[in-house]
Amino acid sequence: MSKVHTSTLLGKERTITSIIIRRFQQLQRVLFLCVLTIITTQNKRSKSKFKMSTAALASKSKLILRSRALVAGPQPTQDPFLFCVYHKDAYPAATDSTMEAPRRGNGQDFNPSAPYRMYHGDRIPGFPQHPHRGFETITATIDGLIDHADSVGNAGRYGEGDVQWMTAGKGVVHGEMFPLVHQDKPNHTRFFQIWLNLPKKDKMVDPSFAMFWANDVPKYTSADGKAAVTTWFGEYFIDDNSKSNKPPPNSWASNPANDVAVLHITLQPGGTINVPKSHIAPKDACNRSLYLVEGYNLGVSIGGTVVKESEGRCIEVDASVDMELTLPADATGSCEFLMLQGKPIDEPVVQHGPFVMNSQSEIYQAFDDYRRTRFGGWPWKRDDMVFPQDKGRFALLYGEETAPTAI
Repeated sequence: MSKVHTSTLLGKERTITSIIIRRFQQLQRVLFLCVLTIITTQNKRSKSKFKMSTAALASKSKLILRSRALVAGPQPTQDPFLFCVYHKDAYPAATDSTMEAPRRGNGQDFNPSAPYRMYHGDRIPGFPQHPHRGFETITATIDGLIDHADSVGNAGRYGEGDVQWMTAGKGVVHGEMFPLVHQDKPNHTRFFQIWLNLPKKDKMVDPSFAMFWANDVPKYTSADGKAAVTTWFGEYFIDDNSKSNKPPPNSWASNPANDVAVLHITLQPGGTINVPKSHIAPKDACNRSLYLVEGYNLGVSIGGTVVKESEGRCIEVDASVDMELTLPADATGSCEFLMLQGKPIDEPVVQHGPFVMNSQSEIYQAFDDYRRTRFGGWPWKRDDMVFPQDKGRFALLYGEETAPTAI
């Protein structure tokens, strides 16, 4: 590359960056989520970014390929996934109808040692309006509530087992806030946010959305009641009385040949679950990752190999082999796993903050497009949009409002 061309690109990057910085100083918050300002390829990210915690563990098992320690913030992921965060915040009861937390945020509150975090929120915790392009977000909830609003005009309040799936595609701006809706009890939240990549041919599709209410999410419980699986997505643990939910149409997960699965697995002491091998491996490549997020005091058996906290709890396993998970009967509490699986997209990944594309020039274009269009603008009265305290769970999609049905 010539010096002139290099200088032009650098100048353009500085100009675009300064515009973004000025814009978000005015809004008094930070654009980039969770300090994700890396530019990398998928190969470099998977091979060299995270240090293995124990090579010995993998050598003891044909099932376990790699084990690493969980870290505060985003966890290591495999293609086709880009990002995975386990949110767990002990928000207290609200003091009034404003749904505000007892303390103010500083715009960058990610302290892993605190009882709860304000993230990019000021008085209400969460992530005020911010843009995305080139991938999908899957927000899978366990406890608590989330308020969603976006530049398309869609909105919702969801949680307590609901799943929201959003294809950002060519560009969308959204906010994810965690209002303290309850005054009579704590507002604890637990959920996963997962980023699923889009292939090059689908990175510029129109934004799309899906809401899976908790009542409609397939759930499996073993005969002895000691093992349970929530199938947030995938063709696993689906019986005759349930069916897997459908993601947005351009999702990598919408093609069964890609065998995408997102499972939440819970074991009680003495519980065992056998997770079937991938539907496509070994004929086709398929990556499977297991995250032990809760309960590991006495070690958990994964395919006969006992994994303890010191040996790492982010585990890559061979998807072509059935996987048996067992929690010892003398464990003092339950344990929980997240399983992510899918056929790799196997394309270059260039990521800068909230934009994920295939090349550096496409990242420049994403910044330029956002500067010019704001991806449709923000139609809501506040950047950290939340809904009335007494509003129940709902989804407003393309002008039509729905709510979960009573059990």
